[in-house]
Amino acid sequence: MTHRVGYAPGVYDLFHVGHLNILRHAKSQCDYLVAGVVSDEMAMQAKGQAPVIPLTERLEIVRSVRFVDAAFVETVPDKLETWQQVRFDVIFKGDDWRGTSKGDKLERDFATVGVDVIYFPYTVHTSSTLLRKVLDGLANSA
Repeated sequence: MTHRVGYAPGVYDLFHVGHLNILRHAKSQCDYLVAGVVSDEMAMQAKGQAPVIPLTERLEIVRSVRFVDAAFVETVPDKLETWQQVRFDVIFKGDDWRGTSKGDKLERDFATVGVDVIYFPYTVHTSSTLLRKVLDGLANSA
């Protein structure tokens, strides 16, 4: 019997139901789930702004989710480099990556090491970006 390790990377800022759904679905597809929590620096590089919630707190929140077996701080942009450290069998992403240049590259890169890429439905009505805009709007109107 094989032991399937899954990896679910994300910023996990302003933790919401979309994050929970990805982690729940990911755990149902593997025996051991590692959540990759993107560092503040990596989030800044990828999204152009720092997370609202600091890394240590995001890490603690994600570690406390019952579907997560371990949490890993992701500090490099190259997912293959992360794979060399974590050694997962499957990586989980939101389906907003499917068919994009980033998603296609992810699939090509991981095909070279036998890692499956599984996409889960992206929670369109809830995102950290949307929550941040709402919070900014509230702060600006106060």
